[in-house]
This record gives sequence, structure tokens and C-alpha cells, in this order.
Amino acid sequence: MNPWNTDVCFDADAFSGVARLFPLPNLVMYPHVMQPLHIFEGRYREMLEDALASDRLIALALLEPGWEPDYESRPPVAQYACLGKIVTHHRLEDGRYNLLLMGVGRIRILEELSPPRSFRQAKVELLRECCGGPAEQLDDLRGDLLTAFKHLLPCSCQVPEQLTEMLSKHLPLGMLTDLASYTLPLELAVKRELLAECRVAARARILLKQLEVLLANHTTVAASASFPPPFSAN
Repeated sequence: MNPWNTDVCFDADAFSGVARLFPLPNLVMYPHVMQPLHIFEGRYREMLEDALASDRLIALALLEPGWEPDYESRPPVAQYACLGKIVTHHRLEDGRYNLLLMGVGRIRILEELSPPRSFRQAKVELLRECCGGPAEQLDDLRGDLLTAFKHLLPCSCQVPEQLTEMLSKHLPLGMLTDLASYTLPLELAVKRELLAECRVAARARILLKQLEVLLANHTTVAASASFPPPFSAN
């Protein structure tokens, strides 16, 4: 099988409404961003192989606090998650996988399915974004957010080329909020709130308040030099 998925588009109308769940304890993923993943547990190898044989879709879900004693079973996950599509994968000799997952949409988990497979699956609702404001207001929010985002990054000589290129373009406000939410060192609870908010203007305002706090504390994104982030292990 060719490890490169040349079709990275997502057809929302063709989505079955059932998502494979990949729960992680400290990662909130968003649409429009790409996350490296390292897959080594048997149940998640099966999940990946099932995805590769069909729609290449996996939902990254955040484990609720207190998951540690029940990790080997099915501890609760947050209601909102990010559906992602496998862009590329590499199978190692021992059966582990490295892959890149592109976020394609917000989902709300409606009901987890009985376990016919070793990995978890759920019925989900694919959420649609709405602007939540007039175009002029959205442009103002975009400008304020872009300015704050750039101030929180290291000097331009240290910002990776791909991130610099993205910020130089006229990104839609929704995409910019997701990129900033993913990249900046926000509290996990805030990242959850931003993922759950489908109204773009409301999401931008939440994020701007958080960036004002970071700017007031003279906080810099120490991890931005590794954008995209390093592989996340299951």
C-alpha cells in the first residue's frame, strides 16, 4: 500500500457518522493542523490498519481527568473531538507505525459503540462552523488575533519556514484560531473550550482574551521551534 494519501480532501457528505477513537491524555487537536503520531499498542495498530483499509479517518479524543487507573479499558473521553485524516504513514519492522494526521473537522461524540473491535468507536455528529458576525467584525478580529499571535512567537529568524509562510497568507479567521489554539501554550481546559466552540467569532474572542494574558506575562512559545510538534505516542 502506498503510504502517501494523495487525496487529503474530506467529503463531509460521505462520512458514515461512526468514528474510530484514539484517546490521548494531553493533546487537543484542531481542524487545519497536522499532528505526528506514533502508534504502538496492539488495539491502536488494529485501529490504524482498519482506517487505512477504508476511509483513513481517526478521531483524536481527549481523556477526561482520572483516566490513569482505567487506561487499559475504556475511560471517559471529552464530548468534543477532532476528526483527522491520515496523510502519510510508515510501518516499522516491529509493527509499530509513525503517521501524520490532518485535522478535518470538529465532532461531538454522541454514543460510544459496544466493543466489537479491540479499539473504540463512537457515533458522532460532524459539527459545522458558523461565522457569528459581519465580515468587517471578523476582519478586525483576524487582525487583532494575528498581531497577538505573532508577538507570542519567537523572533522571525527562529520561526520555522512553514509557519511563517502560513501566517503571511490571508488565512480565514476560523483557520487562524485553530492554528493559534494548537500552537500556543494554553491551558488544556482552554484548548478544550476552543475546540468545542463552532462559532468562529466567539472562538476568536475567547482566544484573544487568553493571548492578552500571555502577552501581559511576557510569555513566549518555547515549543514553537518544533512546529509541527514532535510525535505523540499512544
